[in-house]
Amino acid sequence: MSADQLTILPPAHPLKGHVAPPGSKSITNRALLLAGLAKGTSRLTGALKSDDTRYMAEALRAMGVTVDEPDATTFVVTSSGTLTPPSEPLFLGNAGTATRFLTAAVALGQGRYVVDGDQHMRKRPIQPLVDALRSLGVAVEAPTGCPPVTIDATGRFEKNRVVIDAGLSSQYVSALLMAAAIAAEPFEIELAGADIGARGYIDLTLAAMRAFGARVEQPSPSVWRIEPTGYTATDFHIEPDASAATYLWGAEVLTGGSIDIGTPATEFTQPDAKAYEVISAFPNMPSLIDGSQMQDAIPTIAVLAAFNETPVRFVGIANLRVKECDRIRALSTGLNNIRDGLATEEGDDLVVASDPALVGQTLPASIDTFADHRIAMSFALAGLKINGITILDPGCVAKTYPHYWDALSSLGVALDRG
Repeated sequence: MSADQLTILPPAHPLKGHVAPPGSKSITNRALLLAGLAKGTSRLTGALKSDDTRYMAEALRAMGVTVDEPDATTFVVTSSGTLTPPSEPLFLGNAGTATRFLTAAVALGQGRYVVDGDQHMRKRPIQPLVDALRSLGVAVEAPTGCPPVTIDATGRFEKNRVVIDAGLSSQYVSALLMAAAIAAEPFEIELAGADIGARGYIDLTLAAMRAFGARVEQPSPSVWRIEPTGYTATDFHIEPDASAATYLWGAEVLTGGSIDIGTPATEFTQPDAKAYEVISAFPNMPSLIDGSQMQDAIPTIAVLAAFNETPVRFVGIANLRVKECDRIRALSTGLNNIRDGLATEEGDDLVVASDPALVGQTLPASIDTFADHRIAMSFALAGLKINGITILDPGCVAKTYPHYWDALSSLGVALDRG
């Protein structure tokens, strides 16, 4: 996608057909790291090939891991089980998973590692993870509280227990969990307080860890105990991306179509699959939606809410302000570009006014995606029902769904790339 804007032409028919979403970004980046920490060769199938996973693969290569790509959905990872210090800073774009996960993993390496990202990643907080690592005796610096992060690793943690504040992101917990299995002794992680962003992602982390031979117990909802097993190379299949599926579920209900994505919603293990029940209720979605456990699905549902029969208030979404962009602001800005007053920010809540009469109108609106793949893909749904919706920087979808526009085209959606 080279054009810097793209206009969606509303289809005059229900969208029907088969579209297979790409592999899960969340699971792919977990599996890549675990394979890189495992001695031997692992084969990861069904994987996502996108900007985020490419950054993870390149970082592993820079640290001495062999990562081959025999086809479009497979990584073959061969490792000695250690990550050697790279000659240059690890550049991870705006990949939050790769940045947080690697920061903890290299803390058990030997030498200096610098974890960095692009201008957007440099605004995304990592201080809670830095504080946790410091409490373990790791020499780590992040002067702005965001990347770049410099880690001078000695190959060990000085303590076998850590308390982490995961209110901003569950990725901090996942990062420590995955690193803990390569520590020298049994390790315990405890939450500071009860708040945790999208707890379901912790379950994804634990499932991947166990597949690679880790042993983890959870004696309480806020404590995990990890044995120092290290990881064993294995073959691992990655399920389709549930966040990507939400756009297809949304397109289906908006147009009254039938889109076969190849995987029933009930078979996903990712948290965003919870969105299926809400999306299926369209145009009678509930008036109050708690997005705390399906954060990446909220942009999809918020755009659908513009066409709902009744207004929708989204709560539990404060963490959306520290994603690839401030997604609450991006959603309210885009919706109000379509029609003034369509969205309101009330603290960290988002209220979508809803107006079924928007369907069929011509409302020219240029949607600033803020270089955020989820803003681009979700607002494309508005273009299925409103004339004049133009997505700026459509190529940003390459972060997690490089073939998104091709998928819409395959369903009969006309796109003006001028």
